[in-house]
Amino acid sequence: MAQGKFTEKLIRLRCSTCKHVNYTTRKNKKLVERKIELKKFCDWCRKQTVHKEAKK
Repeated sequence: MAQGKFTEKLIRLRCSTCKHVNYTTRKNKKLVERKIELKKFCDWCRKQTVHKEAKK
């Protein structure tokens, strides 16, 4: 069976200041072992903040 489809998992991105979950994205867990941090726009803070990978 082909296992290439199941290497990418959906993850949630949580705002580091207000702790709201605003975004979801995909991450290849075999290639990327660290937690993802992206600078995104938060609707609750109304500014660009760092969003970190959250637990499910």
